[in-house]
Amino acid sequence: MNAAKNIRVLVVDDNPLVRGLVVEGLVGLGEIIAAPDGADALLKVIDDPPDLVITDYRMPGLDGRQLFEKLRGREQTRHIPFIFLASRGDIEEKLRPLVEGVEDFIPKPFFIKDLSSRTKKVVDRLRLEKLQKKAKRAGVIEGRLEELGITDLMQSLEMGQKSCRLTVRRGAETCEMFFVSGQIKHAQNAGVEGEDAVYPVVQWTEGEFEIDFTGTSDQSTITRGTTGLLMESMRLMDEQNSRVES
Repeated sequence: MNAAKNIRVLVVDDNPLVRGLVVEGLVGLGEIIAAPDGADALLKVIDDPPDLVITDYRMPGLDGRQLFEKLRGREQTRHIPFIFLASRGDIEEKLRPLVEGVEDFIPKPFFIKDLSSRTKKVVDRLRLEKLQKKAKRAGVIEGRLEELGITDLMQSLEMGQKSCRLTVRRGAETCEMFFVSGQIKHAQNAGVEGEDAVYPVVQWTEGEFEIDFTGTSDQSTITRGTTGLLMESMRLMDEQNSRVES
């Protein structure tokens, strides 16, 4: 089963148009379910807890913050992360003090593409945590790139500020990347070290990966941050594709 299907996201909004657009925009990130208000969402969460709740703040009856507080008050649901959709004023005046358990505040109006992108980062991290819980060996996560790609892996490790060794294999090819607090400090691939060892691997779409949270290296061959490294990889890919097309 595709790892994305293991993630359930609950979208809560009393505006049917917005709710429909958000649900449609998140298709592909996992199982997307919806609720028309806070009360219905509360019942859905208690009956079958999702992995993530995306909720509007201002709703009649039970609003987004009240939903958050009720779920935080129950041991079975207090761990569920939230993303709030709200006006900038409400975020700063009403919601900003809510830190623990809140993944993101997205100001309204917003672009669905931006919401999807920011949600995907949270979903990728949650997916990684699920894999960690199912790990056959303590401190080691294994999986396939077809389920969780290189870019998603690297972004998840950066977001989670993880320190580990990420080993990626494709046939006879193997690349090792060493992370410290979410930033790649060293990489090696077929005798090549540093950034040049990472760039070709970002293009891999199939293979296997292993994350060993006990893996370390004393070497430091990369100074560019993880996000910067990914951006440069994408630039090089675009440049390569342009040469091929011409």
